[in-house]
Amino acid sequence: MKNPQVDVFIDKVKKWEPELSKLRSIALECQLEEGYKWKHPCYMYQDKNIFLIHGFKEYCAILFMKGALLNDGEKLLYQQTDNVQFGRQIRFTSLEEIETSESTLKQYIFEAIEVEKAGIKVPLKPHEDYEVVEEFQAIMDTDYSFKIAFFALTPGRQRGYLLHFSGAKQSATRMSRIENVRSRIMNGKGLTDCICGLSKRMPNCDGSHKNQAL
Repeated sequence: MKNPQVDVFIDKVKKWEPELSKLRSIALECQLEEGYKWKHPCYMYQDKNIFLIHGFKEYCAILFMKGALLNDGEKLLYQQTDNVQFGRQIRFTSLEEIETSESTLKQYIFEAIEVEKAGIKVPLKPHEDYEVVEEFQAIMDTDYSFKIAFFALTPGRQRGYLLHFSGAKQSATRMSRIENVRSRIMNGKGLTDCICGLSKRMPNCDGSHKNQAL
């Protein structure tokens, strides 16, 4: 069954409308449930997320939530960055490309469904394997209360910060990022947690603070 939110999403896209419509059609032919999550069409099997469809400047794509577990015999899957542990994309640049590869794409979708049916979990990268940039380590070494606050965060929140810091190439940028989130860490908040109390998606920030009256 089509989800009205996806109708609105596709109607509003400025690029890739035919391609996203075709990907949607293929997903529904595979008997998946259609939802709308993370501001994108999401396709599910028994309420379990199988993949999203989305568009970028240079391509549109299917993003398999557990793509790392698929048998990528056709070498179609892309890992967006080294820090993406289990999501994998299949990218397209034209409607013709999607139509030509439709049968292969359905094979990937059906395999992704079987992975979910089997309840297979993706082995996550150990927390210790994430890079701790030297600027952050130096601050923790000299500010014990800050170190205590950081390690009091949940592992997921800690990883979010470590990836945020290590994503900057310049030392000055890394230092700036650390200082900008110092109060968040001291208050037990994650990088994307709400700090204004207005979010309707607690604990995550949903941008409600932007709508505050001046």
